[in-house]
Amino acid sequence: MSDLTCGEAITEADAVATGPNARRSLLKRALPPFTSRQSRIFWISTTAGYWDYYDGALLSLALRQIQRGLGIAEASLGVMLSAIRLGYLGSLAIAPLADVFGRRRLLLYTIIGYTLFTAISAIAPDARSFVIAQTLARAFSGAEATISLVILTEEVDAAVRGWAIGLQGALSITGYGLAAIVFGFITVVPYGWRGLYTLALFPLVLIIPLRRILPESHRFEAEAARGLNPHGLVEPIVAAFRAYPARIAMVSSVWCLYTMGAAPAGVFVPKYLQEMHHWSPAQVSYLYIFGGAIGILGSIIAGRVSDSFGRHRMGVAFMLAGPVFELMVYSSGGRSVSAFWVGCLFCDQASITLLNAYSAELFPTSHRSAAGSLLTVARYGGGAIGLLSEGLLYNVVGNHWTAIRYLLVFWFAAAIAMLLTFPETAGRELEAIAPEAAPVGFE
Repeated sequence: MSDLTCGEAITEADAVATGPNARRSLLKRALPPFTSRQSRIFWISTTAGYWDYYDGALLSLALRQIQRGLGIAEASLGVMLSAIRLGYLGSLAIAPLADVFGRRRLLLYTIIGYTLFTAISAIAPDARSFVIAQTLARAFSGAEATISLVILTEEVDAAVRGWAIGLQGALSITGYGLAAIVFGFITVVPYGWRGLYTLALFPLVLIIPLRRILPESHRFEAEAARGLNPHGLVEPIVAAFRAYPARIAMVSSVWCLYTMGAAPAGVFVPKYLQEMHHWSPAQVSYLYIFGGAIGILGSIIAGRVSDSFGRHRMGVAFMLAGPVFELMVYSSGGRSVSAFWVGCLFCDQASITLLNAYSAELFPTSHRSAAGSLLTVARYGGGAIGLLSEGLLYNVVGNHWTAIRYLLVFWFAAAIAMLLTFPETAGRELEAIAPEAAPVGFE
């Protein structure tokens, strides 16, 4: 027998089986040892994030076409993207309510809100209305991502928490793959980029079955039974600041610094490949589909190895390697740019997975969603600052690519901050990491 994580084993018969049994065995080996309840929550929370990634990828992939269709000036791109990114700050008015009314209810509401505003983007008549629709969509999708992460973190076993979070991230990000596939047909799809945005209406058909099969987090139910749930929007946010102010400052700083460097670099890659290397939309799609399939493995691998070797050690390693690869993307030519992009995506997804794990693990159940929303603000606020800074630097240095290279210094700074301040959380129960009756500050 060969041992699996958490002592689960596979027999020789499983290993050599063929046909449907072999496929079931392979799926079993790929997934953590979930109970049926945990498996249901995993797949639902993963599906909820899929379309958020589709929307985010579509904005980047079709940026050139959206710019032309809406008549957006070159120097205004950074400001526009920054304004849209700031929409995630609106999640601070939505996600904390999951600590009051429950994870299940708020997750369903955020799916509806995000889907509707993304579809409205398809019929936006001008740049202003497009930005407004996208900004509101980001508020709901940011809350959706926070709540999805919280409910999964609260349900899975401590020994495989990193694995589960990493696998969720990897499967959700396949929404990028769908965006890349349909982007390859942007010249033949009716209404071009507008037609691609209408696909975001699909999640609405999932709402009815999700209402029936999605359970509430057992930790939230236990807190509610003990009468520890906060009331209103402000109370869980205040509780998060009072209980663990140092943790909020620590994780917020790393998220902000990281996205200040990573967001501009990531958004402009398709535009860079088309304008500097003369790639066609189809070639960009091929890279995102086939190269992305390799790159997103960083999420799964980081989750699994962090359960065994620690979140802190692996997080610092991936966070340092990411900007090195990104620098090479914007400094190289020929075929090597593809390899560097894949390496950057791998480290980027690994870093996000481990930061997501920290964002959920370091706070107690009574205000875990509120803390997550605060960190979402730091994450996407940093990205907005980075994109705005790119627009300002563009006016100084004269091109986007040099501006992006300068901003990578913030990504390196995030790695240093993580090295100096982050604790180890792998394998520990949530109640041991962040007790409800916690002292102020970091223990």
